[in-house]
Amino acid sequence: MTATTVLTARALLLDMDGTLVNSDAVVERCWRRWAERHGLDGGEVMKVVHGRQGYASMAVLLPNRPMEQNYADNARMLAEETADMDGVVAIPGAAEFLASLEGVPHALVTSADVGLSTARMAAAGLGLPDVRVTAESVGASKPDPEGFLKGAAELGVAP
Repeated sequence: MTATTVLTARALLLDMDGTLVNSDAVVERCWRRWAERHGLDGGEVMKVVHGRQGYASMAVLLPNRPMEQNYADNARMLAEETADMDGVVAIPGAAEFLASLEGVPHALVTSADVGLSTARMAAAGLGLPDVRVTAESVGASKPDPEGFLKGAAELGVAP
């Protein structure tokens, strides 16, 4: 017997990586290479990078480095990650879950930029919600709530 969960919500704000899409293989490959280039321990780097924009992770990992370098390095990392979709797959049940949201206001809120989020969702075989809040849409990286607050506002609901 399969248990069914009933979720009652006026709107949903959905993360992408780790929620709808499993991109761990790409994230591991790219960030471990980055760690090696900077003489950092790959395992320690992996504890920091998930869920944040790259420049914010770099600022934590290399606190004395100028932010301009982090922004430039982040652009290179985004290009590298966007070009590598090997191993990107949907989280089991994600496609069915998204299909079940027909008529329910929902938004994708991700630290990825438009290019990366589009590529990962496509690689996972998932459609994109009409409302997306991406890296370009916010001034602060997660865990700052700015992206979620913007998503709720775009859906017309109070957080």
